[in-house]
Amino acid sequence: MARNPNRASSVYVGSDGYWHGRVTVGFRDDGALDRRHVMSKSKAVVVNKVRALEKLRDSGRVRRVGQTWTTAAWLRHWLEVIARPGLRDTSYAAYRIAVERHLIPGIGKHRLDRLEPEHLERLYRQMVADGSRPATAHQVHRTVRAALGEALRRGHIARNPAALAKPPRVQSDAIEPYSVSDVQRILAAAGKGRNAARWAVALALGLRQGEALALRWRDVDLDSHSLRVRWTRLRPIYDHGCGGGCGRPRGFCPERRQLNAEVGETKSAAGKRVIGLPDELVVMLREHQEAQAEERATAGDLWKEGGWVFASPTGRPLNPNSDYHDWKTLLGRAGVRDGRLHDARHTAATVLLVLGVPERAVMGIMGWSSTAMAARYQHVTDPIRRDVARRVGGLLWSDPVSEDGSRGTN
Repeated sequence: MARNPNRASSVYVGSDGYWHGRVTVGFRDDGALDRRHVMSKSKAVVVNKVRALEKLRDSGRVRRVGQTWTTAAWLRHWLEVIARPGLRDTSYAAYRIAVERHLIPGIGKHRLDRLEPEHLERLYRQMVADGSRPATAHQVHRTVRAALGEALRRGHIARNPAALAKPPRVQSDAIEPYSVSDVQRILAAAGKGRNAARWAVALALGLRQGEALALRWRDVDLDSHSLRVRWTRLRPIYDHGCGGGCGRPRGFCPERRQLNAEVGETKSAAGKRVIGLPDELVVMLREHQEAQAEERATAGDLWKEGGWVFASPTGRPLNPNSDYHDWKTLLGRAGVRDGRLHDARHTAATVLLVLGVPERAVMGIMGWSSTAMAARYQHVTDPIRRDVARRVGGLLWSDPVSEDGSRGTN
């Protein structure tokens, strides 16, 4: 009988009475051949196992020999060692929440190579049942899909179960801009408190929350009526400064220490932009600058100079969470409907589009990287444009008015 060529698969019956199969699938880390072994009392079973291994080998999907990962261990390794060096701080924070708060408690004990799509789908359903938004479950899905995709590329798993799992359906949040009268009431209420210009910047320019809170005075040129968006304010990530002995959550530790920087990169390259300032907003910012100078003098040695446009009474950058609650309080004082802080940004974008500002210019002002964002506003702006057209038509093509005030035809 002719001998099989080197590295060819083999099937044979052993002295133990079992059928054995051996398949060369590649090389180990030390350079030795990686030859896998299967066995069964049935020759047919062994032949099928050999063919399955050959198919995996030929498609490059054979799981590597070595460490047996749990899903929790791989997710942490992927996040901290593989993904983090290439992530913006905001993206890392979102991935970290998905991993630590949802994925590890939900599926972390499974062996990585035994994770199934159904495990993930049950996790998503449970998240929504427990009160999470479908968009949150979708973010978790995108995170685990990226993590398992890397495990697949490195040969730790033979397939990516997240690529097969069905995430919850996500509907885009409705665009709900405030009316002009609402904006006027909000600004009037804001004028009775500190940092009134903060809300004028949001409603008139449409800056994202992080972009507005990251502004420094060196980014604002009141003489040329412009400001430059360079950074975004990051949500602080804290750790215990007491070693965990206080018994409180990290963010409430009396000796807490902040792990991340105050600001990071904008959401996209398009986020870095220069925006023109209306005359009225320039006046507000000058008044705000004077009021901040008075606060600096009052605070004295307590003032921590950072050059922030919008700061606490002691000069520190505003916390995004506190800023959000200030917005909610402002809406209540103004007597307008409750809304998201992002609705202020929608308001600014709607005004620009209704005024007929070219789409490309709107993209530059808003920091959009795609024209698809402008398309989302069509259902909001088109009815407004039609209403304006009807009013113009009613004015120009109505029955003429005679000198005595009566209407008639020529």
